[in-house]
Amino acid sequence: MPSLKDLKLRIESIKSTRKITKAMQMVAAAKLRRAQEAAESARPYAERFNAVLGQLASSVGGSDSAPLLLRGTGKDDVHLLVVMTAERGLCGGFNSNIVKLAKSKARELIAAGKTVKILTVGKKGREQLRRDFGDRLVAHVDLSEVKRLGYANAQDIARDLLGRFDAGEFDVATIFYAKFENVVSQVPTAQQIIPASFEATEGEGAATLYDYEPDEETILADLLPRGVATQIFAALLENGASEQGARMSAMDNATRNAGEMIDKLTIEFNRSRQAVITNELIEIISGAEAL
Repeated sequence: MPSLKDLKLRIESIKSTRKITKAMQMVAAAKLRRAQEAAESARPYAERFNAVLGQLASSVGGSDSAPLLLRGTGKDDVHLLVVMTAERGLCGGFNSNIVKLAKSKARELIAAGKTVKILTVGKKGREQLRRDFGDRLVAHVDLSEVKRLGYANAQDIARDLLGRFDAGEFDVATIFYAKFENVVSQVPTAQQIIPASFEATEGEGAATLYDYEPDEETILADLLPRGVATQIFAALLENGASEQGARMSAMDNATRNAGEMIDKLTIEFNRSRQAVITNELIEIISGAEAL
């Protein structure tokens, strides 16, 4: 049984830890509001932008004059997986869930005889993937010094991807990130960005015919690289909000667990102290009776 001094030191240590986790929870809550607003504000633009590109792509079809980013190389032998995670930990299963999805996809492709290359965005994803797929890591994007994510960061990643695609380093590129739903729910998501893939457009404007000037191929050649950057930017914003939500939830759980542990140790401390006092009283009474 630990001594009273050991119990007291442990209680003080856990109280200090609880103060830290509570402070981190409050910081994450403050950052979450800004990150959530940024992610939710970007969604309508990204969705509408993709809808316009989808309409243009459907009118062009799979013709040979379509831009390479749309029709692809005609092969799917080499896949580039862009895994986006956080630069820091202490956010529950946020990073692990994204990496788990990426690992599952990588193993599936390798089993099918495909060549897999991995580009990581965020230190935590690189650390986890290095253990099993270290020989497949081709590049890393460090955002640890970035104070606030901007479109310029997404453009830099997009330029790197487009440069590698033009150089023939891969045939298909897929990004992995966590889509923010709420504080306790962040959904790991895989999205193909090269060659461009668009969902079927539904609604009143789905069958509307447009005349484009210049022609659709020229417009797509200009917009598709921007579309890649837009999708990456939207994924970075979703990841940012998901990270803060996961960290807020994890620190809240840690704070409550610390409180429960303090309560249990306090009860144990009081019982041990009562036992010591009782033993001392017994000794005093026994000594008095002996006299």
